[in-house]
Amino acid sequence: MKKDQLLTRRRALLAGAAAVGAAGTAGVLAAGGGDAPPRPAVPAAGPPARRAHQPSAHRLQPLTGYGPPRAVPARPPVRREPLLRVTGRGRTMVLTFDDGPDPRYTPDILDTLAEYEVRAMFFVCGEMADGNRDLLARMADDGHVVGNHTWSHPLLTRLTRRRIRREMERTCEVIEKAYGALPLWFRAPYGAWNRAAFQLGAELGMEPLAWTVDTLDWTTPGSRTIVDRVEDGAAPGVVVLSHDAGGDRSQSVTALRRYLPRLLDSGYHITVPRRQYT
Repeated sequence: MKKDQLLTRRRALLAGAAAVGAAGTAGVLAAGGGDAPPRPAVPAAGPPARRAHQPSAHRLQPLTGYGPPRAVPARPPVRREPLLRVTGRGRTMVLTFDDGPDPRYTPDILDTLAEYEVRAMFFVCGEMADGNRDLLARMADDGHVVGNHTWSHPLLTRLTRRRIRREMERTCEVIEKAYGALPLWFRAPYGAWNRAAFQLGAELGMEPLAWTVDTLDWTTPGSRTIVDRVEDGAAPGVVVLSHDAGGDRSQSVTALRRYLPRLLDSGYHITVPRRQYT
């Protein structure tokens, strides 16, 4: 019973985060070109309300849009290219973190995001999430979006369709159990997409999201270089790629502490996208 109550609360919190999008900056996610099929509007959720070390009211609103437990989200269209950016009015940016969660670095990133009261996206690997479910629960409580980054971070272009599906499905299962809802977003490891990845992701109810600015933080170039890459690439609609696992990510942690307040002071709204057909 206690576990069911916790999952119900997390789903309510997630629904509250999504509800903010209705009053936030309007926009759509855009692909990188080509002749992809028409896309429905995907508003970007606005910044959360100010709070004093307790959940804001919007995070406690009733569940809407997610359906009953174990329900597969409404199937999005099969893309030909991944979505790359958020477009629309305002200086909106999205911060994303891949490969985690890692108990050495993810908590520090969550602490910084909480300090500045902004939300981000975490594309988690199933084998990492399975051993750190408490961190996914915290992401849900803090209103962050958790996406699917496969189970073991393989190069999908070298796998069979059956193996790709299994990589996705296992991770969906862990996310649902720990986060409280099935993921609505998917990111291919190494940015290596193929037709099977787009098709299977859509079948599982997930949109493919890539990035606009790559910090290349996995090369450990130094926190100053990471900061420079984010600030030089900052622009309305940008999706920033960083990592919270997969190696020593202390530079990524330090860089976030430096560039996040600067972006906010420059008038950027750090937000998360909101799917319209869930």
